[in-house]
Amino acid sequence: MDYKKMYEEWLSNPYFDAETKKELESIKDDEKEIKERFYTELEFGTGGLRGIIGAGINRMNIYTVRKATQGLANYIIRAGKQDKGVAIAFDSRRMSPEFAKETALCLCANGIPVYIFESLRPTPELSFALRELGCVAGVNITASHNPPEYNGYKAYWEDGAQITPPHDVEILKEVKAVTDFANVKTMSEADAVAAGLYHVIGKEIDDKYIETLKKLVLRPDCIKAMAKELKIVYTPLHGTGNVPVRRVLAELGFENVYVVKEQELPDGNFPTVSYPNPEAAEAFALGLKLAKEVDADLVLANDPDADRLGVYVKDTKSGEYISLTGNMSGCLLADYEIGQMKELRGLPADGALIETIVSTDMAKAIAKYYGIALYECLTGFKFIGQKMLEFEQKGTGTYLFGFEESYGCLIGDHARDKDAIVATMALCEAAAYYKTKNMTLWDAMIALYDRYGYYKDGIVSVTMKGIEGLDKIQSIMTSLRENPPAEVGGCKITAIRDYKRDTIKNLATGEVTPTGLPASNVLYFEMENNTWICVRPSGTEPKIKLYYGVVGTSLEDADAKAKAMADSVNDMINAF
Repeated sequence: MDYKKMYEEWLSNPYFDAETKKELESIKDDEKEIKERFYTELEFGTGGLRGIIGAGINRMNIYTVRKATQGLANYIIRAGKQDKGVAIAFDSRRMSPEFAKETALCLCANGIPVYIFESLRPTPELSFALRELGCVAGVNITASHNPPEYNGYKAYWEDGAQITPPHDVEILKEVKAVTDFANVKTMSEADAVAAGLYHVIGKEIDDKYIETLKKLVLRPDCIKAMAKELKIVYTPLHGTGNVPVRRVLAELGFENVYVVKEQELPDGNFPTVSYPNPEAAEAFALGLKLAKEVDADLVLANDPDADRLGVYVKDTKSGEYISLTGNMSGCLLADYEIGQMKELRGLPADGALIETIVSTDMAKAIAKYYGIALYECLTGFKFIGQKMLEFEQKGTGTYLFGFEESYGCLIGDHARDKDAIVATMALCEAAAYYKTKNMTLWDAMIALYDRYGYYKDGIVSVTMKGIEGLDKIQSIMTSLRENPPAEVGGCKITAIRDYKRDTIKNLATGEVTPTGLPASNVLYFEMENNTWICVRPSGTEPKIKLYYGVVGTSLEDADAKAKAMADSVNDMINAF
């Protein structure tokens, strides 16, 4: 692609507005910036779009959003399901309302009814809404936890999960087939309303969503007993979680919910953090300060689209607040939910716990303990949603709980994406339950280690931005695939799973078997001593990610092994 020619086209074509051209004029002397914006199109991946906001084909703007939507509309029409409509939501990011409206008006211009939320809503409520309304698809405008300069476009299919095969491949084809921006359809909001195609939704869906979540509470007796004593600090990190989280906790009776005022209101600039990620320690700085002031039991943070939950819990012995990784909180909730289901009503014979391949092996131990099946999926909650759909279609398999290491889980089957609103509710319920037993959530976590083993998992993420970064990431993956290491950190590699080639090779016997999962650019190294490493490029950020897991004989031993493995993984990636 001739990026200079494309740049000139955007400057001269009357289709593009004056503000866009003004922005492009401002970079006329910056050759590198022009190339970054025009050397390639912003890729519509298997989850949709995500990129920096700005003018150009490799940026998030109204034109790239319309183009993606036209491709989605073409696929919906080809499937003959245009009458079912599309649900649309958006978060607190810059340009989110504008991108949502452009999406809606493009769909309406194609004769497809839309149901657009009146104001910002969490990602899981979008998944719930499209199922509740019987829509064929959904779109959520969000870039999750990315820095402020980003926005994104998540596409969902009628089961409520982000698009998966075969729909993803076919939608990608339709988007790529839209080669002329001028051929993308749109219309005015007034005309869309007059045509009966543009519907605004809000309170009625909110009410149904919250009522559905409240029905998932297992121990209301424990909440009632501890509602006046349990102290909860919560931050929505300037995003969508504030209203629904506070509402559901209040309606369940929790009386001591302290919201971090500095991070309470929606703000796409995320002024209190460098980026709004509940995995990052900085996201909790204000929450922990408030927690110490009020002597809170736990500190909770949602990312801006409220599909992920970060957690700190108080250790009463030391008086300190301890961070739970996504693996830890996922296992804590999995054990609580499945354990309470078993105690209160028994578990189905075909009960299932689902995790991703980069999540902790403690999940396998939990599944074995409760006598249920454990399923592994590729990274991305949409694959957990796909497994849930498979259960429904085959009539066998009962979903009990699903989680991924990146702070996402789903309790219940009301949605097909991770839901941090229900996770927040459930963790507060679990805290109340354990408090009736004079235990903190940290005490409960230690009990899990004592029962299942001292699993410790971590991740090393290396950011590689721009064209050079993308090439470097691909070069690292190719090198590891063609010349894999024999050992890492003194642990011998015993088997290699190559999900791109659909192979699992046993290095001792040479036997090769299929992974059984869809093709993905992921390498997984099984190692001695129940140790493992998984390497994959991020699907949403310019990063290469290296996950690892170890098992220790004690918490201290696991910590030491994890630190040693992290050092070895860093050495491995720095060698490239």
